[in-house]
Amino acid sequence: MVKLPVITAFGGYGPAGRSSSHHAFRRMIIESLSEEERQETLLSLAILMGVLKYDEGGYCDISGKRFTPAQAAARIKDEALEGTLIRKITRDYFDVDAIASHAKLNMVSGEEGFSFNISARQLPHPLPAGWHVEELADQRVRITVQGEMDCKIEALLRTEVQAAGLLPQGFRPGDHYNSQFHPRALQMAIVGASDAINALGIPWREVQANITPDQLGVYSGNIMGQLDDYGFGGMLQSRLKGHRVSAKQCPLGLNSMCADFLNAYVLGSVGHTSATLGACATFLYNLNAAVEDIKAGRIRVAVIGSAEAPVTSEVIEGFDAMGALATESKLKHIDEKETADWRNSSRPFGNSCGFVIAESSQYVVLMDDELALQLGAEIHGSVGNVFINADGFKRSIASPGPGNYITMAKAVASAVSMAGMETVQKGSFIQAHGSSTPKNCVSEADIFDRVAQAFSIRDWPVTAVKSYLGHSLGPASGDQLIGCLGVFRYGILPGIKSVSHIAPQVNNARLTIPLQDCKLEEGQGQIAFINSKGFGGNNATGVVYSPKLTHQWLRKRYGDAVFAEYQQRNRQVRRQANAYDEAASQGELNVIYLFGQQGINEEDIKIDRNGITIPGFEKPITYATDKEYPDF
Repeated sequence: MVKLPVITAFGGYGPAGRSSSHHAFRRMIIESLSEEERQETLLSLAILMGVLKYDEGGYCDISGKRFTPAQAAARIKDEALEGTLIRKITRDYFDVDAIASHAKLNMVSGEEGFSFNISARQLPHPLPAGWHVEELADQRVRITVQGEMDCKIEALLRTEVQAAGLLPQGFRPGDHYNSQFHPRALQMAIVGASDAINALGIPWREVQANITPDQLGVYSGNIMGQLDDYGFGGMLQSRLKGHRVSAKQCPLGLNSMCADFLNAYVLGSVGHTSATLGACATFLYNLNAAVEDIKAGRIRVAVIGSAEAPVTSEVIEGFDAMGALATESKLKHIDEKETADWRNSSRPFGNSCGFVIAESSQYVVLMDDELALQLGAEIHGSVGNVFINADGFKRSIASPGPGNYITMAKAVASAVSMAGMETVQKGSFIQAHGSSTPKNCVSEADIFDRVAQAFSIRDWPVTAVKSYLGHSLGPASGDQLIGCLGVFRYGILPGIKSVSHIAPQVNNARLTIPLQDCKLEEGQGQIAFINSKGFGGNNATGVVYSPKLTHQWLRKRYGDAVFAEYQQRNRQVRRQANAYDEAASQGELNVIYLFGQQGINEEDIKIDRNGITIPGFEKPITYATDKEYPDF
C-alpha cells in the first residue's frame, strides 16, 4: 500500500510575515478578514517588527505606554501594513540611490607627464610601465607618469530597481538566536524551519522516537547560495576590498547549507539529506524528492524548504542586466506616470515589465499518512504528485518552453485519477508561477487555457502570490504552497490586486483571474495546482489536496474507528500548536539552534548483521532484507 504524504506543519518568514497558523496568508487577504482576525494579524506583525511589545498580559509601545488590543491595532495599523510586502528597498540592505562602486579612468599625460605623492608602502611591485619614482621625506614618494595610466576611483551609482519583497521592516532573523557570522539566508533557514517544527504541535523527540534514525529526510537548498558578506559575496569581494577571506565564508556560502544547518543545529538528524536545485522551481524539486521517498517507504518524515536572501545590489544588477526586473523607467513608461508605483510593481497577467526580487524562507513537514494518524498530527493537506519536465532545445536559456505544458497536463490528469473529473473541473484552482515578466504572463496563460480545453474546464480560478510577495527565487513555490494552504483554510482566493486589468494579450478565455479577493463557494478550492517555471527549462507542477479531501481518503483507508482515535489524539496536538502560535504572536519565537550540543560519540555506534544502533535514538537502523533485483 503506497503511503500518502500529508502536510503536518508549515512555517517560515517572508514579506507577509510569519507563515505558521496562516499569519502571512492573512496579511495578503487582510481586507477580507473579520475585525477580530484583522486585529490579531496586525498585532502579531507589529510585535514581529518590534513596533509593539507584549508584556504582563498587554501591549505597549517602545516607550512603555500601554494599550488595549483594539487601541494598539489602530495605532500601528499603517506602520504594519506599509512595512510588509513589496516596498522600496531600505538602507538596511543598501542605498539604492548611492551604491558603492568604482569608475575606471584612462589618464593621458601631457609632454611633462603628471605627478602625485603617495606613501612608499603603497608602491606596487613591479612598477607599472611609465612610472618614475622620486623619494621624498617621511617615507613618501612622488610618482611621475609619462604616457597613459588606467585607474579606478570610488563612485556612487543609482539603480533603477528600487523595490523588492522584503521581510517585515524591523524583523531581523539573526537577533532571535546566536547567529554570529551566519549569512542572512542561513539565519532565515534557522528561524523558518524552527517555525515549522514548533507549529507541528508534537515534541520533536516524540517524532524521532516513533521512527528509525534513517526514516527522517531533510530536503532544502537555494539557487544563489549565500551572497552577502558572510558567504560567497564576502569571499569574492575580500581581496578587492583589501580584506582577508574568513574560514567561514566559503563553506557557509554553499547552496546545500540550508539543509546542512537544519541537520546539524535544528534537528540533529542522521537521516537522508538532499539539496536539489531547479532554478525558480527549487522548492518543488525538493518537495518532489520527499514525496517520492515517502511513497517508496524510504522516509516517514520529511522537512522540505528553501531560504533565499538575494536582495543585494550585485544580484539585482545581474538580473537587471538580463532585462528581467521591473525598473523605474519601465514602470513610468507603461503607466504613463511621473513616478513609479513600487507597491504594485509585480503584476502577473497585467500590464507588466519584469519581476520583483524578494527574500523568503518557507518550510513544511510531511509525514506518511499512517504515522500522522498514529501521532495525532494536524493534517493541513496532502501532496499527490510533483511533475518535473525540461524544455528541450531552446534558443534562450531564460525563455519559457514546452516543458510546462507537460507538467501541467500530467498534474491535472493525476488529480482526475485521484479525485475524479468533476472535482477537478469544479473544485480546483491554480497557484500560478506569475512572475510578472511579459513573456511569462502570456505563455503561462496559454498553457492553462490549452490544458483547460483538454479537460473541459471552464472559469478555472487562477491566483499569483508574487503580486504581493515578489519573486523569492528558490523558495518561490514554497510561498505558493503556503498560499494554497491558506485558501484551503479560509476559502478565499487572494486577488491579484496589483493589476487594474488583465492585459489584452493574456488568453484568459477559460480562466478566472480575480483582481480582488474571491470568496469560494462550498466545494471549490479542494485541489491546488502549484505551477513553477524556472530559468533553463526547470518546470514543475505540484498537486496538493485539501484537508477535507485528505480526511475523506484516510477515513476510507483506515476506517471510522481508527480515524476517531486519531481525532482524539489530534485535539492535544492542536492545543500545543495553538499555544506556540499564541507565544509567537507575543514575540516568543522559540528559535531552535542547538549549536555546541553533545555530539554523537562515534565509538558508541554499534554495527552488527541486523542493523546499526546510534546513541540518542530509540530505534535502530535496520538493513533492507528484500532482494532488490530478484531476477538476478
